[in-house]
Amino acid sequence: MSTRSRPRGWPPIPEALPAPVVDNHTHFPVGADDDPGVRDGEALNLAEHLRRAAAVGVDRMVQVGCDLDTAAPSVALAHAHDAVVAAVAIHPNEAPLHAGVREVAPDGLEPDVRPRHDVPLEDALARIADLARDPRVRAVGETGLDHFRSGERGREVQREAFRAHIALAKELGLPLQIHDREAHADVVDVLLADGAPERTVFHCFSGDVALAGVCAEHGWYASFAGPVTFRANDALRAALRALPAELLLVETDAPYLTAHPHRGRPNAPYLLPLTVRRIAEERGADLAALCRQLTATTEAVYGTW
Repeated sequence: MSTRSRPRGWPPIPEALPAPVVDNHTHFPVGADDDPGVRDGEALNLAEHLRRAAAVGVDRMVQVGCDLDTAAPSVALAHAHDAVVAAVAIHPNEAPLHAGVREVAPDGLEPDVRPRHDVPLEDALARIADLARDPRVRAVGETGLDHFRSGERGREVQREAFRAHIALAKELGLPLQIHDREAHADVVDVLLADGAPERTVFHCFSGDVALAGVCAEHGWYASFAGPVTFRANDALRAALRALPAELLLVETDAPYLTAHPHRGRPNAPYLLPLTVRRIAEERGADLAALCRQLTATTEAVYGTW
């Protein structure tokens, strides 16, 4: 089948899991500029997203708002729906724009400057700190370093913002969700230098066995998303197999990174079972037992709701 003829709409609903699992990192469209989620004429509103997720065993989610346009709406969403709690931060690719850095990074793209970036970085971080004190916020994130989408000046600002988020998570006793893109060594250096929060999560873990070993040594959690199902990611699956079960989490990072066999189509929490099943297969784990372990670990990190 050619790329042009592949279906682009919402993937079919997968087989339900034998026990509930939490999607610990997703992005529902809450900002004015967010993709409304219409595919091939089919629109999924929030109620339908939640219904589909519950039908396959994904009974709770952590909604991530990581810019000034989505952070407050994410907290409001968590107040409106019992199944949802929030995480808030200034994404590492947002931080340089708030600091006035306008550089073309290794990704080759011009910076995507929006009206929200008129807010200075210090003020943007202060707004996040205020939101993070809301009882429906269960994590600070996603924050971290992204070497693919930052040049030299941007990396300096990202590090500054990362350190501010680490300090905030420790001050409030909240977990930290880390965005780490092509920056493993530098992320680890910052965490060790500043002291990682007690509950530190590598969101959408993209490391190898070596990084898995560092996580295991320090008790840092690794959350796996759709890429662990992609055919070429043998090194990522080796890392998955190397980690202790009690440090594993699972996520969609929706609407991005849809799991095989629907890569390239839109993602949503109801597709989480595809990743959970691949994790069970790779680790030789009983699926129901894995679901229970993932849920217990999620609650150890984020609490219950």
